[in-house]
Amino acid sequence: PNGLIAHLHGPCEGRRHDCFLLRDSGLLPQMEQHMIRPQPLLDNVPPIFSLYGDPAYPVRGHLLSPHRGLNLTQDQQAFNRQMSSVRVSVEYGFQKVLQQFSFLDYKKNLKLLLQPVGLLYVVGVILTNCHTCPYGSQISDMCDLNPRGTFHTDL
Repeated sequence: PNGLIAHLHGPCEGRRHDCFLLRDSGLLPQMEQHMIRPQPLLDNVPPIFSLYGDPAYPVRGHLLSPHRGLNLTQDQQAFNRQMSSVRVSVEYGFQKVLQQFSFLDYKKNLKLLLQPVGLLYVVGVILTNCHTCPYGSQISDMCDLNPRGTFHTDL
């Protein structure tokens, strides 16, 4: 939530399902290994960090998604409402990459098989992270987390 893109996987064919991309990225095993808090915050809260994904993803120990179904409790509905803004913040990260490097909007500008589209996007993400460290982003402002001063440690 500090506005930095910390895990980037690809390029992959556009017809691949989100679950395939998640499995192919190796993100969940990395999270299982590295994203454990020293101790739980509360007795009934597990000592792990989790990501929040869209409904296409399965619920796992380190991956949450919205509650589904017609008969949701008020707490489940409130959870879904509160977490929907978190999902939007991820889109802000992709938006910033395209704002900084508009030529990376491949639908308009890039030619698959004629240009290294995946490599160009990875470089755009790295440079966007470099920009976010001193200047912040919409995500870091929304989450009230300051990435400023992390340039040397995050690169």
